[in-house]
Amino acid sequence: MLQLKGIHHIAIIASDYEKSKSFYTDVLGFKIDREVNRVERQSFKLDLSLNGQYCIELFSFPEPPKRPSRPEATGLRHLAFQVENIEEAIEELVKKDVHPEPMRIDEFTGKKFTFFADPDDLPIELYEV
Repeated sequence: MLQLKGIHHIAIIASDYEKSKSFYTDVLGFKIDREVNRVERQSFKLDLSLNGQYCIELFSFPEPPKRPSRPEATGLRHLAFQVENIEEAIEELVKKDVHPEPMRIDEFTGKKFTFFADPDDLPIELYEV
């Protein structure tokens, strides 16, 4: 049996690196651990952490191709982050000009959740724990 220990990171390619960098740090509150300018690839790589845990690699590449990303498209469906109070989280997003979908209730757990999108329309979920 394969002995997986957990998720190491999630890699995201941004169409507008500076805009996505600002979104993930200023809006969502990720901390920059390391930023590397990979000159030979015309690319930046940004390592981001949340609560001391390495989570996201944000990349830039010249003219990356578009890919379907709505939750019902084939492939990665969305990123989901835990919050303690979803109403407060929504208020913070709205203050930063991010407007989530109307809040919903998970029919199986009774927990509150909502979706919004990053600058490249990658679906992001907030799930109240």
